[in-house]
Amino acid sequence: MKVIGIIPARYGSTRLPGKPLKDILGHPMIWWVYKRVCSVERLNEVYVATDDERIATVCRDNSIPYVMTSSSHQTAANRLQEVSESIKADFYVQLNGDEPLINTAAIAAAIPEHVPQDVEFGTNIITEVEDPAQLMDASNIKVVFDNEMNALYMSRTPIPYPFKAIDFKYYKHVGIIGYNKKMLDFYKDSIPGRFERIEGIDTMRFIDYGKTLKLVVVPQCHSLSVDTEKDLEMVRHMIAEDENGKE
Repeated sequence: MKVIGIIPARYGSTRLPGKPLKDILGHPMIWWVYKRVCSVERLNEVYVATDDERIATVCRDNSIPYVMTSSSHQTAANRLQEVSESIKADFYVQLNGDEPLINTAAIAAAIPEHVPQDVEFGTNIITEVEDPAQLMDASNIKVVFDNEMNALYMSRTPIPYPFKAIDFKYYKHVGIIGYNKKMLDFYKDSIPGRFERIEGIDTMRFIDYGKTLKLVVVPQCHSLSVDTEKDLEMVRHMIAEDENGKE
């Protein structure tokens, strides 16, 4: 089975423009993401998907494989679908380009042993919510699932509601998603469904239309996206400590 990791990277960012190219200990952020992702043995190949020549230039200079994609894409899934047209694989894993400390165990967990090719199929990493503040934060997407780990719903509000019981765990979406080709093609050819439009969660597209999205729990999978200069300084400090520890 051929599995491809794809790192969507765009230059524009409201709070931190050009963040894939921000310097971290002498290397651009996208280099750190690529380097970390490449350590996942279950990925056969890894590519950056971008629509910006500045990012493409940095990829070339750092020997990072990349694919130029359209600038019209509004979501990472659309960008992955375009890549799937030119790079054939059994499974495509979407990886955030602004997480230089991305959890490699979670990436591996997103890749199932078998991927059906005759139906739309995807996976989504989730983790338990351990901090009540995260539960109330609308940027953390909460999820519910059935006994077979099929996604039932995603919401920015805490679900399920503790009406008759409080002894249960909440889970949240982690931005590592896997798709087969049919799932990506479905996304490209469909329009946002009812709950996707209400919640503003593009992954809801698959649930709205009854597609199979398997959720995979990874314990203590805490992502650190770089969205601000403060985030960037924190990541620089953490990577410096990690690099010093290897010496």
